[in-house]
This record gives sequence, structure tokens and C-alpha cells, in this order.
Amino acid sequence: MKKRYSDKIIKTLYSADKPLNISELAKVADVKKTSELKPALNDLSRKGLINQSKNGWRLAGKDFFKAEVMRVFKAHGFIRDVKTSEEFFTPGRKLLGSVPGDFVLARVTNKERGENLNSAAEVVLIEEESQNVLTGMIVKESGGFYILPDSFAAEPIFINSYSGFKPREGDKVSFSLKQRGERHSEHVADITSIYGNAGSARVCVSAYLDEKNIPLEFPKEAREDAKIISDKGVKDSENANRLDLRGDAVFTIDGADTKDIDDAVSAEKTGSGYRLGVHIADVSHYVRKNSPLDLSALERGTSVYIADLVVPMLPKELSNGICSLNPKADRLALSCIMELNNNAEITGFKFAKTIIKSRLQGVYSEINELLENNGDNNLKEKYAEVITALPVMKELAAKLQKNRKDRGAPFIETSETKIICDEAGKCIDVQKRESGKAENIIEEFMLAANNCAAKLAMEAEIPFVYRIHEAPAVEKLDALKETLALIGFEYTLQGRGAADLAGIIEKARGTEKAGIINMTVLRAMMKAKYSDEPVGHYGLVMKEYAHFTSPIRRYPDLIIHRILSDYITNSDKAGARKRYGKFVHEAAVKSSHAELRAVNAERDCEKFFMAEYMQNHVGGEFDGIVSGVTQSGIFVILANTVEGRISSDSLGVCAVDNNISLTEQLSGKRFALGDRVRVKCTSANVAFGMIDFEII
Repeated sequence: MKKRYSDKIIKTLYSADKPLNISELAKVADVKKTSELKPALNDLSRKGLINQSKNGWRLAGKDFFKAEVMRVFKAHGFIRDVKTSEEFFTPGRKLLGSVPGDFVLARVTNKERGENLNSAAEVVLIEEESQNVLTGMIVKESGGFYILPDSFAAEPIFINSYSGFKPREGDKVSFSLKQRGERHSEHVADITSIYGNAGSARVCVSAYLDEKNIPLEFPKEAREDAKIISDKGVKDSENANRLDLRGDAVFTIDGADTKDIDDAVSAEKTGSGYRLGVHIADVSHYVRKNSPLDLSALERGTSVYIADLVVPMLPKELSNGICSLNPKADRLALSCIMELNNNAEITGFKFAKTIIKSRLQGVYSEINELLENNGDNNLKEKYAEVITALPVMKELAAKLQKNRKDRGAPFIETSETKIICDEAGKCIDVQKRESGKAENIIEEFMLAANNCAAKLAMEAEIPFVYRIHEAPAVEKLDALKETLALIGFEYTLQGRGAADLAGIIEKARGTEKAGIINMTVLRAMMKAKYSDEPVGHYGLVMKEYAHFTSPIRRYPDLIIHRILSDYITNSDKAGARKRYGKFVHEAAVKSSHAELRAVNAERDCEKFFMAEYMQNHVGGEFDGIVSGVTQSGIFVILANTVEGRISSDSLGVCAVDNNISLTEQLSGKRFALGDRVRVKCTSANVAFGMIDFEII
């Protein structure tokens, strides 16, 4: 009873614009005797949540805010202010049993930034309980079955109902909370479905996608619209008022297994330099504003790529069909045609609604062979129609890359993972994804087109969704300086400019510490996001930047295609502001959240596959590099990007120095970020995506 009254009192005082006396509070709490409220008032006052003045009761301080619970770990969690999007660190005991997706009322407890660079807060009450799917694994304890949740709680929770299912130990299940406690371990669960054995990465991915609300299926109306659009095909009537580029040497370059092809390119030498065409699938022609397809795409925000599984933003009839720039097929496009001088500086550009016919579906690895003069006759025959353009593209991309370097942009090398599965979907290999000249060509050409899209919007002063990247926080740069010093890398950081970070990367290039220094510099930088305000892109050193080139798989690209198409057709600034002025902010916020969700999903689910692969290598010995240091141990990454942990329990008594190095107290042996180590794999747990190593 006291708890129920406490929540009502806090909610009422949070909403009130003045102190309230006990009679006013009793009315809201629906109690006849004010004395019934006194225990709750005294308890809240003792906890420092409210205080009393001569005018009545009010919240203690102004640091209360509404938040969403984002992530919960073993002993802590993170909540995000719904107004400012700032994240706060919250100790486990201060979460009040809240789970990801809950909306809570919280208050700031410490504004000083700690090592995680997040202010601290505590949950005061849970306002809205999440309706999201919860998942976990069946474990056996004390002769009975319990659920060990995936996204919260360090301890298994009691099962109230099996709902007719017959779970087995090790099954991955979904469940609902029948009863909530103030601690996660006090919750009581009802099983709602069973996915299968948690020892399968595929099973774990299915559960993960459900829990993170990443849907595999599209709404019925969206599926029906996609089929109608696909069945119609490209009609001659749609070619009216479009620039016909079907006679140009336009082609696509992607990975060998790519099916959703957003972009095609063309390039040629001119008397004054180069003409570069970046031709993007005209998705906005098919996905109309506020249609079922559009609303579904907005909620998804982006496609998600996990091993060989794609969770597309648009149904396959569009993403792999009518919108995909498949070879030898007429396709509608929105093209950015750029004029560049001999120094690869953009001297002019135009956007046009076009119709194209890709000459062929180029493959990165094949084009890399041709650029290195290693292609055989079959390969040369395949690329015969465009082979003369390849040297031009290589030359132009090299100049564009030099321009980027001259601006002071850091070229950070990251290790991307390639998961290889067999026909049954089981991971049989993990490789480091390699990048060559063809990949660099496409990257530079897409950057140029994205830059032009933002320039047009800024010059025309029309609403837009920009891709922004802010300068690093001072605290992060201070942490970077400290890390570099402690790992023995000498470099004097002069300021906050991108060129300063570029200097670190260049000095480290080719050294043993290059990988970890790249990772450390990347961690020091802010995360790029979407915004309706063009604040520029720090990492690219560009004042104008947007995402224009992937409307099949990114919603911000789709919305700016719609805006650009509208503007280049009507040249109506006032109309554009009226139609899109408010929406671009909503789209930017939603797209940033969706992107973060997708990035986390791709990273987290990779761990399931890595663990599945390493199950066949338990006992194997590997060379690796220390990639992380925590109180619980050190993390080691192998050459193929597989990462595992060496528990501090296996190392003995250790001292940790600023999460940069760990020293064994007895032997004095020190492990620091970037150190090379030899390890043995001792275990691999697919259900938790955990791999354990030990030093040998």
C-alpha cells in the first residue's frame, strides 16, 4: 500500500507546478484519511526524494526526468532521457527491477562524468512497463527449471507458468513477467514460446531479433503494396520527363552476394577533368509518403545484416526486385552528375530523375583483379563494356582520397567481420573482411554524391536530414592522451581538430600498435547521427554531408530522395518547408535510434556465430592482441576478428590501471592494450556469445 501511494505522490508532485499539501495529495491518491499517506510521505522524505515547506510537499530538487531503460547488465544499466536523449549510468540496485523498454521517472545522482563518460541517475518509479518480448534460456537449479534472462538479471528467475510448453534445459524461450519485484531476481515469469536449443547461433538470433523488436515480417498492407508495384514493372509512361541514360556505360559494383543494389556509377574523362555519375535507385518514386510501405520503413529505419541473413527495410519485391539496379534491366534512378577538375575538385553538379540500364553487376573482388592487371580473359570479356572506365575511376578515386587526406580527415582502419555459414546455417568460418581499390572507389564516389546532396539542400534552404558528426568531447580526448601515454605511444595532441587524430593514425600506421591505436582513436570520437541541422561532419572534414546513396536500406536516404525529387521537379522552397519542415526532425531522431539498434544487433549477433565457430576450436592455440582491459579480465582479438575474454580469476590477484593495463600482483606480469599474446580457447558459449581464453 505504501509503495502504491509513494508512486502516486511522486507522479503528482512531478506534474505539479507548485507545492501540494497533504489534503491535495490525498485527493489524487483517492484516500479518505490523510493519515494513510503519512507513512509514504515519511519514507519518501527519508530517501531524500521529497521535502516539506510551509506551502506543502514538493520534489527535492529539479533533477527529475522521464527516461527509457535502454540496456541492463549484470550489475548496472543505462537509461536515456526521453527529451534530451542523454544516457545515464544506473547501478543495478537503483533500477528498481526495470527492464529494457520500460519508461521510468528518474533523477540525476551525479553529474560528474566517470570513466564511462555517462552521468549517473537512479530510477524513482516505473511509469510504463515494456510490452516488448523478453527472452532467456532455461536453466536447472535445485531440481527445478528457471529462466536466465538475456537482457537483464544476474540470477535466474522463477517460472510461474509453462503455458503448455515442455521446455528442456538449454532451450531459448520468450516469456512475459507475471509479477514484478523491486529487484530483477524477484520477478516471476510465464513462458510464451520456445525457439529451440540455445546452442544454435540461428536460434539465438531469432530470439534476439524478437526481443529487440526487429521484425522479420512486414504488415499485410505493405506486402500487398510491394507486390502490386513489383507486378507493374517499369512502364514506358514513367520515362516521361526523365533523363535517359540507358546508353551510358553505367554499372554497379558490390559484394558477390549482394541482392539489394542501391547504387550504380559511371565516369569519364573530359576536357577540363572528369564527369562522375552516381545513380541511385529511385525508391521514393515507389514508396509514397505515409503509405503502408513508408510507415513500415520509417519504423524499421534501416536494413539489418547478420551473417547471411538480411532483415530488409523494404519487402524483397522492392529491395531485391523493382528498386534494385539489376543488370540489363530498365530501372528508375535519381542521379547526381558531377563535374570535377583535374584535381578532383567538384566544380558543378546536378540532380536529375533518370532511367538507366546497368551494363553488368560488378563484383569488388573481380574489379580488384582487373585493376591489378590479374584478370583472365573470361573476366575481361565480362567487363568489356566498361573496362575502359576502370582506370579512370581508379585515378579519380585516388585524387578524391588525397583531397580528403589533405583536409585532415583521419583514415581509421577498422576490422570488419565476415561470417560464413553452411547450408544448414551453422557458422563454419570467421574471416576478416578485406577491402581493396574497388571498395575505395565506391566509397569515394558515394562520399562525393552525399556531399553534393547536402550542398544543394543548404543552398536552397530546404528541410533535410543531414548526416552529422560532432567534434570529440574534451573528456574523451583527455582519455585518449592518457591511453596513448600508458601504452607507450608518443604523440602530442595539439587540439580537437580532425587533423590531430589523423596524425596519430598516420604515425601508428605499419606499427604493431596500429590496430589498437585505430580502435582507441575511434572510441575517442563521437558517434555520427542524423539531424535536421547541418552542423557538418568532423570525421570527413566536410561542412555539407548527408546520406543520399542507399534509399533501399536507409530511411534518411529515402526521405531526402523524396525531398530532392520534389524540389528539382517543382523548385518550390516554401512548399518543401511546409511539407517536410516538421517531419525531417522526427525522421532524423527515429533514424538515429534505428541505426544504433541495427549496429548493436549486428555486433551482438556476430558474437553468437563466433562462439558457434569456436566450439570446434576449444583447446586450440592462437596469437592475438589485447583489445580491452576491465576489472573482470582482459579481452583478446584474433587475426580473424574473433574476440574472447581471459577472466581475472584465471590470472590471480590483479591490479587494473585505468582500463588500459592489468598487472598480475604475484608475477608482476603486465598486459596492456595492443600487447601481443598467445592464448588457448578454453570454452565457447553460444547462448551468451562468450568465448573464454587463457594465457599460455
